[in-house]
Amino acid sequence: MSIIAVPRVAVIVVAAGSGQRLGAGVPKAFVGIDRHTVLRHALRGVFAAAPAQVVVVAPEDRQGDALTEAAEAAGDRGDLLRVVAGGATRQQSVAAGLAALWADIDVVLVHDAARALTPADVFDRVVSAVDGGADAVVPVLPVVDTIKRVEGARVVEAVDRSALTAAQTPQGFRRDVIAAAYATAPAEFTDDAALVQAAGRVVRTVAGDERAFKITTPGDLERVRALVTPLAPVTLAPVVAAPRVGVGTDVHAFGGDGALWLAGVEWPGERALSGHSDGDAVAHAIVDAVLAAAGLGDIGTHFGTDRPEYAGAHAAAFLARVRMLVAEAGFVVGNVSVQVQANRPRLAGRRDECERVLSAALGAPVSVSATTTDGLGFTGAGDGVAAFAVAVVVPAPAP
Repeated sequence: MSIIAVPRVAVIVVAAGSGQRLGAGVPKAFVGIDRHTVLRHALRGVFAAAPAQVVVVAPEDRQGDALTEAAEAAGDRGDLLRVVAGGATRQQSVAAGLAALWADIDVVLVHDAARALTPADVFDRVVSAVDGGADAVVPVLPVVDTIKRVEGARVVEAVDRSALTAAQTPQGFRRDVIAAAYATAPAEFTDDAALVQAAGRVVRTVAGDERAFKITTPGDLERVRALVTPLAPVTLAPVVAAPRVGVGTDVHAFGGDGALWLAGVEWPGERALSGHSDGDAVAHAIVDAVLAAAGLGDIGTHFGTDRPEYAGAHAAAFLARVRMLVAEAGFVVGNVSVQVQANRPRLAGRRDECERVLSAALGAPVSVSATTTDGLGFTGAGDGVAAFAVAVVVPAPAP
């Protein structure tokens, strides 16, 4: 798709960090907030601002994922988008973004993807300040907490907060200013404004926004999940008022702590399955099948390891939440069939109980069958359990 004019503003979105303090097991920018990632939400504000070249700097092994997220966010501005690999440090990643800018760019904004809810008007304020003659601009918020200087566990003195502000992103610069500062950077700095200031340039401020806080800890992630406005799902085809079918699978190895939970019930005396929750492969396969039928992603989208509230959770919690998600999407579950592959436990004697528990939690009939694999594969060797589920959902009746 062609664009009318080449913009003179560029936004470098830094999404190459590992996010170790978040502890989600994946790079921070690719952690889910709702059905979309941190990066996807961050790009919403970027593309809602005035048109600009957008350079997303991603981990080298995540460039494909970043391109998928960014292309969806860009919409009809796809020609303004580029994804490049980042470096080992933040400055190396920003340098990679600077190297990808078009020749016509003369105003550069550097934005942390971790500030996922930054609204478009912050970007516009920063650009206006640079256009007004500033070499470098930082959005800031006043410090409202009482600040103490400490030595170890001892408070030394109170710090006058009237002269303090909290810096945010996007930080904006004349292109020649930030390019020159990066060419001569003597050390690593915590942000780009500090680097430019060390090069002798004056940094100005504009008003930031409370929503532009940085996602760093699990608590920050929960805060952003509570605040986020869900993005509209991408419609790939008209929704047909007919039953929809989804398939789900899950496997777990034996080796967990405590009791075995499988098909929604406890199995005293049996080896536990390992997993983030209780390792119930049957319940998890049902979740995947129902979500797939309703077009709502998979179990990792809604119940990933970055969701501590599901650590150790049992089938009832998963299935009740899935039932709610499906209802919100305009469907009801018709029925589910799930097959278990395992040497142990023996489900035949408790099949009716399992079906009652699972059906009650899901609000729809669930049938359970079981088989062995004649000694073949990891289930045949007794190393774990596999489950395969098929679910049918139908459009909810009109109120």
